[in-house]
Amino acid sequence: MATAQHDTGTAGWPSKCSIDPAPCRALGSVAGVHPIERLRAVARSGGLGLDELVQDAAMALAGFADDPPALVTACRSLVERHPAAGPLWSLAARVLVAPDPAEEAWRVVEEVETDDTARALYRAVPDGARVLVVGWSEGLAAALGRRGDCRLLVADPAGGYAGRLRAHVQAEVDEVPDAGIGAAAAHADLVLFEAQAMGGDGIVAVGGALAASAVAAATGRPAWVVAPAGRVLPAPLWEVLAARLSASPEPWLEPDEIVPVALVAGVVRTAGLLSPGDAMARPDCPFAPELVRRLDAPGSHR
Repeated sequence: MATAQHDTGTAGWPSKCSIDPAPCRALGSVAGVHPIERLRAVARSGGLGLDELVQDAAMALAGFADDPPALVTACRSLVERHPAAGPLWSLAARVLVAPDPAEEAWRVVEEVETDDTARALYRAVPDGARVLVVGWSEGLAAALGRRGDCRLLVADPAGGYAGRLRAHVQAEVDEVPDAGIGAAAAHADLVLFEAQAMGGDGIVAVGGALAASAVAAATGRPAWVVAPAGRVLPAPLWEVLAARLSASPEPWLEPDEIVPVALVAGVVRTAGLLSPGDAMARPDCPFAPELVRRLDAPGSHR
């Protein structure tokens, strides 16, 4: 099956974020909002996409730029409350090691805004493919919704998105119930899911991605993980994140799960389709030991 070579012009390509660059260069200085209150709002937030969460978190963390001890505490609090969110780990690590935390926070937001992973996915999916998509995101919708030659099998454990999607995309869309994920993976040309975080030997993804990837591997079909900006972590940070997610006594009730990297054939990033080894060799942030020391300590606050 041939790889698609579709037009990648910018006309009509949806922006991932709606952030206005001008006020964001003064991150954390929003009038009337104390940095601690902004941080609490981010910690309590639910239902936001990861990109929006990063924007809000960057504004909050930048408010602590002139107080290094408070910045460390704020970063730890952020990842404790959102342990599966790779972009927040990347953001926290980068501002902690940067000489100018506020400027680094803006840089992270700018990278999220200009991330081209959706365009890379649009180009990489083979022509005429039947694609099983496990979970959904704005990036996946932007890329696959424009591919009228493909048939999308959408397994959305969160529920309901496939029905709403049909009215807004060019591709043929079929909804896959949870019980049909394995069968759909066995009959699809390609399995796709988005990483919330990845590193070491694992990937955090929505529930159902593990089953789909395992069936794809067993039946000789490729499974690709889509990893936008901020998702790939250095091994020491990944180990702490994975340990926290693996601590659940009933993992089958959790919304997210860890997929072994060995089950995926490729990783889609802004640079295109990469091997898992190449993708893991280029983490999106440095190792920040300040994040690990407390989170990995016995009796640390949860």
